[in-house]
Amino acid sequence: MGEAERGESAPRLRVSFWCSNGHETQPSFASDAQVPDTWDCPRCGFPAGQDRDNPPAPPRTEPYKTHLAYVRERRSDADGEAILAEALAKLRGEI
Repeated sequence: MGEAERGESAPRLRVSFWCSNGHETQPSFASDAQVPDTWDCPRCGFPAGQDRDNPPAPPRTEPYKTHLAYVRERRSDADGEAILAEALAKLRGEI
């Protein structure tokens, strides 16, 4: 089914967006639609903005932390020793 059979298409507006890697993407929007400030780059996934010289910064990703790393953030070594001593005492039947 061709476009002529579907009727006339809405007027379009092509807007350029650039990511921090220098990739350009040009999505098209309806001429009366509100154009977003940022657009996800289809090549690298970073956010892209309309200012070629000042693109948005890529998101900062935190490295994966293990459960033990989270526990070490919350507890000091002295707290860990106290908890371990209590657990060993329970296992030995001292408590």
